[in-house]
Amino acid sequence: MAYAHTIEHAEIVHRCFRCGYCKFPSDYVDFNCPSYKAFGWDTYSPGGRMWLIRAWLNDEIKTSPHFAEILYSCVACDNCKNQCVFPKFRDFLPDIFQEAKAELVNEGRIPPKVRDYFKAIATNGNPYKLPQSERGKWAEGTGLQPYTNQEYLFYAGCVGSYDEVGQKMARSVGKLLANAGVSAGIFGSEEACDGNEVKILGEIGLFTKLAQENIEQFKAKGIKKIITLDPHALNVFKKEYPKLGGIFRVFHYTEILAGLIKEKKLALSDYPAKVTYHDSCYLARHNQIYGPPREILKAIPGIELVEMRRNALNAFCCGGGGGNFFTDILGTGEDSAGRVRVREARETRARIVAVACPSCAKMLSDAVKTEGLEDTLEVLGIAEIIERARAK
Repeated sequence: MAYAHTIEHAEIVHRCFRCGYCKFPSDYVDFNCPSYKAFGWDTYSPGGRMWLIRAWLNDEIKTSPHFAEILYSCVACDNCKNQCVFPKFRDFLPDIFQEAKAELVNEGRIPPKVRDYFKAIATNGNPYKLPQSERGKWAEGTGLQPYTNQEYLFYAGCVGSYDEVGQKMARSVGKLLANAGVSAGIFGSEEACDGNEVKILGEIGLFTKLAQENIEQFKAKGIKKIITLDPHALNVFKKEYPKLGGIFRVFHYTEILAGLIKEKKLALSDYPAKVTYHDSCYLARHNQIYGPPREILKAIPGIELVEMRRNALNAFCCGGGGGNFFTDILGTGEDSAGRVRVREARETRARIVAVACPSCAKMLSDAVKTEGLEDTLEVLGIAEIIERARAK
């Protein structure tokens, strides 16, 4: 394959799989790779996946549905990069996995669920296959107005616009922004997919089209600052759009709400609750935003914040990253990431799992139901918790 002769990271692939650190059971049992945890085979570990990629590049193995499934089982949580013992090349590991998926896209040899995801985005503009006219309905009653010339664009994203759990989070954030007098507007039915998962899944052409169209729209409307509901959108706006000429100041909503609380623009009442916080991979490891969500929770009178055993940089993924939120390649078995994570949350004896990402909220809410923990554990967005503290 042509890709085998042009890949920039071939030597890194070789050195990675020969190391094998992440495949030793004594070290790897808590290495935080969701696909390895779900399937338990070496080939689903970062080092095992590298071994397969190396063999594939050398034509020792051929592209097959099973090979594609293994590559697409990666949820892009970035934990392998942070746990790798070789700092000289560990930052390239996620890029290599993405490059391999991009080659599968070029070959047309991707899993059916990934293909269907791309088709839905290309045809409908969203993975839910719902009308564009419904994209802004979540904002009804929030007080947010269409964007004219406000200081911020509030970007809800596909999950915040169409998913029931995501819509609840978006409404909570929208109400708080409006009540605090933040100058923010929304695109509503004019909002388009940000493309983060499209790129991670390897469809670079479609991603570039989405990004360029968004950048043109943002510039035409004079957008300078963006508040995102979704950490995935935050990630792509901050890291990928500038490469295409789209340079904006981008904030996650928890950063804005934490500032409003410090400025005493959001009054908080006593809300006695034991809460544990789940770090979203794209907010935490990908963008090093650990403080604001915790600052918010600690500022609410009555809340006792308890950390899960694996937290912050070492937090375990919910399993929804890398497009798995839509493709569900990891499945919902006993060792699926979401179920593992809610069991960790239960160990803290917290009653609430606080989240800052709509994908995490959905994944963990579903896992709570599967684990039969509805009576003991509730998953809530940070803004939803603030609303409860303000309602008392």
